Amino acid sequence: MTGRLDIEIDITGQTLTVHGSGTALPRIYPVSTALNGPGQEKDSFCTPLGRHVIRARIGAGQPVNTVFRGRRPTGEIYRPEMREAEPGRDWILTRILWLSGLETGFNRLGNVDTMQRFIYIHGCPDDIVLGCPGSRGCVRMRNTDIVELFDLAAVGTPVVIHA
Repeated sequence: MTGRLDIEIDITGQTLTVHGSGTALPRIYPVSTALNGPGQEKDSFCTPLGRHVIRARIGAGQPVNTVFRGRRPTGEIYRPEMREAEPGRDWILTRILWLSGLETGFNRLGNVDTMQRFIYIHGCPDDIVLGCPGSRGCVRMRNTDIVELFDLAAVGTPVVIHA
């Protein structure tokens, strides 16, 4: 990690862009945000808008396709048969960048708190279609892309989410 980074998530375009002073920036990745669209409310299964920061980086050193539950690795490596056994599950794989809102009353504290809603940028199964909404609020990325982003982004990296 070198220089200052900023992450921009465009819900309309279903992209995540990393801006900064690194030599290979900007980088643009396809993502999948919430099927329910943008929104702040707890239990809405929407992707929150506004200014955020990366609160925590989870999964350093874990193998690609590591399965997480409650932000902890389960010891399992994801296989497609696992989704067949749990078809409704939104799989959190490989790495987690946990977001925290910065705008009190909009995406921080009370019934709109991004961190308390457990909103992450995380890896997902490789056969999940990216570029269109489909998550339960989080921002899903390809496993190779989340590993690359995880290695670039530090705790405190600014993240702006807009429609």
